[in-house]
Amino acid sequence: MAGRIEDYALIGDMQTAALVCRDGTVDWLCLPRFDSHAVFAALLGTDEHGFWRLGPASPAGAEPPRADRRRYVGDSLILESEWDTPRGTVRVTDFMPPRDGAPQLIRIVEGISGRVPMRSALRMRFSYGRVVPWVHQVDNRTVAVAGPDSIWLDTEADTYGKNLTTYSDFTVAPGDRVAFTISWQPSHRQPPALPDPEGSLEATSDFWREWVEHCTYHGPYREAVVRSLITLKALTYAPTGGIVAAPTTSLPEDIGGSRNWDYRYTWLRDAAITLSSLLRTGYREEARAWREWLLRAVAGDPENLQIMYGIAGERELGEAELDWLPGYEGSGPVRVGNGAAHQLQLDVYGEVTEALHLAHMTGLARNDYASLLQLKLIEYLERHWDQPDEGIWEVRGPRRHFVHSKVMAWVAVDRTIKLIESGDADGPLERWREMRDDIHRDVCEKGYDKERNTFTQSYGSKELDASLLLIPQMGFLPPDDKRVIGTIEAIQRELSTEDGFVLRYPTSGDDAGVDGLEGDEGAFLACSFWLADDLAMIGRVDEARKLFEKLLALRNDLGLLAEEWDPRLQRQVGNFPQAFSHVPLIDTALRLTASGAYGG
Repeated sequence: MAGRIEDYALIGDMQTAALVCRDGTVDWLCLPRFDSHAVFAALLGTDEHGFWRLGPASPAGAEPPRADRRRYVGDSLILESEWDTPRGTVRVTDFMPPRDGAPQLIRIVEGISGRVPMRSALRMRFSYGRVVPWVHQVDNRTVAVAGPDSIWLDTEADTYGKNLTTYSDFTVAPGDRVAFTISWQPSHRQPPALPDPEGSLEATSDFWREWVEHCTYHGPYREAVVRSLITLKALTYAPTGGIVAAPTTSLPEDIGGSRNWDYRYTWLRDAAITLSSLLRTGYREEARAWREWLLRAVAGDPENLQIMYGIAGERELGEAELDWLPGYEGSGPVRVGNGAAHQLQLDVYGEVTEALHLAHMTGLARNDYASLLQLKLIEYLERHWDQPDEGIWEVRGPRRHFVHSKVMAWVAVDRTIKLIESGDADGPLERWREMRDDIHRDVCEKGYDKERNTFTQSYGSKELDASLLLIPQMGFLPPDDKRVIGTIEAIQRELSTEDGFVLRYPTSGDDAGVDGLEGDEGAFLACSFWLADDLAMIGRVDEARKLFEKLLALRNDLGLLAEEWDPRLQRQVGNFPQAFSHVPLIDTALRLTASGAYGG
């Protein structure tokens, strides 16, 4: 069985990523891209679906020992795991070097004390665990081939095959270093170059050290902010600038349930808010690359804006179920692709426009096509803002007039008006000012419950929605407006768990709720950060700080967050690590630092 979600560490090369468990097992890796088929898929199945375990040897049938300590080396994505055994101490260093050739996963075993017997067990399975490759030797290198894919294993340790698995048994003493490298290559090409593990380790360390030096945040939460920034950088597909929501698919929002989705794509919403955090912490190059990705993805068809695209801008992301995988802890189905790609979500126009506005305000070089795109998006909203949609949470039930969607439509118009007023674009200023006023009036009249003094999830509904917490953050209403304060307090009463964390909206257990799905889910971490932001904005800064620090305590030992927190099971759930959790962590840290609301 796979480990708990928080038992995993992330390593990656800005084109794909691997998850490494505490016992030294790589249970998830897609090659060569984030959205490629998995080579190791045990995370969503069993060992039969592919894994790579490297750690102290254990007796036959025994569980592999968990590392006694693990950490990232400084501000990097280089993972060190250490085991204290009866025979001595050993360290394994795992990393994926930023690539200029074949993608590589490198693992270096180092003896610290004593003489420690070690074992590497490598079970490669292509096509999400379904295809067993042909494994053979070529010039003292082990290669696994199946169809278009090949993986090359390079090591000085002796290897042997047994039960369709490649093993290596060896012993390390103090100072010994034994490296293992797997490299992916299209099977029709020449073999990849021989790896240089030690040189790659030094280059990878230099890359991350130089990248982190650009961070402009030096406040009291720097450790958490920098780790989140590194995670966001790891989720960026370097060749195009696209940003994946998470490197995994089908990690459940409810253990044993069916709320399992593929997040290995670029949601415009997630990418836009990620861009905002990167800009505010000094990373303008990532902002420029994302803007170029956006312009390519939307090119020629801005009126048919999708909510998500492939990492190179692909539009077709058809959803399918992999019935040979039982799912994480039996949480099926396992899905690849995402059927929500063609939903109507009007809020996306606001998030994209807000990101372009922030890029403009922070001095990113002007791009005329970006300004033209912004105008085209408002022309679309002019005709469609008053329609129902599926909303920020991608409901699979009937479309509704979601309040958050209308608020973000207002944001899109407001930021575009500011662009025109600055002289950097031309447009029908008076007409769009009138539209902005119309949207504002519509929301305040139809999306506000006067009796309860709160905005509601959708027009005419009684349900609340945590996305309403963004109303003051987007400038739709000032924080001291009684309707804003009433909404914050209503969400605290009706959507908070006993721990004070926030649910997205009410779910209906065995019945299909507003989202059209059965089952429940955990507290959505982004929403909990939004609440901390709002509390700080309305002057309840001590309460905001305490909530923020409770949220920081939910991170795993390496500072990583999944999408949600299950308050019943007291564990992380959902795809991991999740950009939509790490972005608001950064934003809240910036806000609390600016307000002086921090402890210690």
